[in-house]
Amino acid sequence: MACFCTLASGSSGNSTYLGSGVGGVLIDAGVSCKGIVSGLKSRGIEPEKIQAVFISHEHTDHIKGLKVLLKKLMVPVYATDEVLDFLADRDYLPGGVRAVPMPVQGVCIGDLYIGAFETSHDSAHSVGYVAVSGNGKKMAVSTDLGVVTPMVRQAVRSCDLVLLESNYDRNMLMAGAYPYPLKRRIDGEQGHLSNEACAGFLPELVEAGARQIVLGHLSQENNLPGLAMETAVASLQNAGMCRGQDYEISVAPRYEAGEMIVL
Repeated sequence: MACFCTLASGSSGNSTYLGSGVGGVLIDAGVSCKGIVSGLKSRGIEPEKIQAVFISHEHTDHIKGLKVLLKKLMVPVYATDEVLDFLADRDYLPGGVRAVPMPVQGVCIGDLYIGAFETSHDSAHSVGYVAVSGNGKKMAVSTDLGVVTPMVRQAVRSCDLVLLESNYDRNMLMAGAYPYPLKRRIDGEQGHLSNEACAGFLPELVEAGARQIVLGHLSQENNLPGLAMETAVASLQNAGMCRGQDYEISVAPRYEAGEMIVL
């Protein structure tokens, strides 16, 4: 059995649960420990079942609650060398915690295999994660993408479930109040993935076997859940794919746990 739910998703904070029949892991801890624990319990998951925390990169919306969470759970934290250095230098790691450089070959946690893949983002080192459960189901968490690179494409296209960034609507971004350099950064190849870019990739994912799509990491200022969904569904419809038959799709909530998806 493979289980997935977001605990928070958006520019204000991110954390995702990936689980199996014997436990699970968290991808990122960008909201408070209290918020993460509350989200887990709201979906029937005891915090003691969390066996490790994986960090995608060092931006605040992915690590804000990490130190307090690690003090509570006392589980290993995995990230790239560059991100672990950042966390140590800025006191995000409590004493005694196991900080493990993410192995190139991936790692087994319980009956989950977790592997990392590079993403294009303006951070010390940004990665996404793929988890394979004991029953062979494959799940991916892929956010903070300036662009869908060949490595991202290869990593996620064979997944049964994909959480994919649909961060901003380009018209909203360009018409909004952000200063121009920030707009360029978001819209650049090391920024975030737009609704249009996300939607353009979805038919390939569904054709390759993805049956559950979750749109995540939406901007609070430059996007709307309905707009992200409309753009995604239109792209899939234009490719001849039928919602409810070929795929299911949802938008991850910003401040609360999303639906539990069981594969």
